[in-house]
Amino acid sequence: MAEHEDERRHWDYHYDEIGTAPGTLVIEEDASPPELTLIDYTASSAIRRELKTPEDCKPFLKSHSISWIDFQGLGNEPMLRHLGEVFKLHPLVLEDVVNVPQRPKVEYYDDQLVIIARMVMPKPSEAGNEAGFINEQVSFVLGPNYLLTVQEELDIDCFDPVRNRIRFNQGTIRAQGADYLAYTLLDTIMDAYFPVLEDYGELIESLEDEVIFNPTRQTVQRIYQVRRDLMGLRRSIWPQRNAISTLIRDSSDLIRPEVKVYLQDCYDHAVQVLDIVETYRELTANLMDVYLSSVSNRMNEVMKTLTVISSIFIPLTFIVGVYGMNFNPQVSPWNMPELDAYWGYPICWAVMIAIALGLTTYFWRKGWFESLSRSLPER
Repeated sequence: MAEHEDERRHWDYHYDEIGTAPGTLVIEEDASPPELTLIDYTASSAIRRELKTPEDCKPFLKSHSISWIDFQGLGNEPMLRHLGEVFKLHPLVLEDVVNVPQRPKVEYYDDQLVIIARMVMPKPSEAGNEAGFINEQVSFVLGPNYLLTVQEELDIDCFDPVRNRIRFNQGTIRAQGADYLAYTLLDTIMDAYFPVLEDYGELIESLEDEVIFNPTRQTVQRIYQVRRDLMGLRRSIWPQRNAISTLIRDSSDLIRPEVKVYLQDCYDHAVQVLDIVETYRELTANLMDVYLSSVSNRMNEVMKTLTVISSIFIPLTFIVGVYGMNFNPQVSPWNMPELDAYWGYPICWAVMIAIALGLTTYFWRKGWFESLSRSLPER
């Protein structure tokens, strides 16, 4: 139950309580303590260091290098408010960053661009676990020469490849600006959806075999859980696609035209992810229909089997019922001569066996037994 409540909290968007003042911060009780990391780089050098307070970020906000400030963990409200003061964040921006989850979106504030995104990653594989994923909100605050990212949890992200590209000067990332860094992180977030979808694709294939050959009540529960997860992914990727489209379409001095070309590729990835999610949702809907049809067919075959057995024994029951009425032929005006016949009992058995064999032969020639044998599931 607690696990389902935690999933619901991550996928239901945040709504303020009635009458809450704008800019009110709501910190979850289980929020991780924050850590602040700086990666500052130019085309020729790069440094990475741990910062103790947001105040340590000030020298890098107006430097000529590109600074990536990564704030992980939302468990310290005074530190978050100090972060908002250092970066001059609008109170509504700080509210969107802290009060998670928010709907993915893009907002413009003077010399800052705010991007809210959703990041998903596969859950660590454990024996017996179904496909699943970890999801969290990542907030971007893009400035002229810096990028602030705020994450919900510690050490749970998909940005290590980007960090390594900066560290080892791979590609052109260190020769680009902060807008290219923001694109790179967004593109990494979109790429992280594909391993999650691959896990669900394999799970759906296994569910198809289970639905056909061995459907159980647990099968319905697993199909429902997959549909629920896919609905959550759709609710995440749909507004995220629109947010990326907004970055491409709108004019902003913080994003150069050459970076918008790369964002178009990121948008294509979002469309591809959305197409896969929609396809999987249709497959799970079809699986539910197949399950119901399979259960109905199994019930029909059971009823057919019972009908065949009943059809064979009904005439036999009629015969023994007639001769089981125990009328005394000496008292009744109607005589049952078979009761006094010497071979009456074996003749009765012979007639009943003949009727049973005759009906069995008739049903066999009609193909009923063959259809019953075909309907049995392979184990």
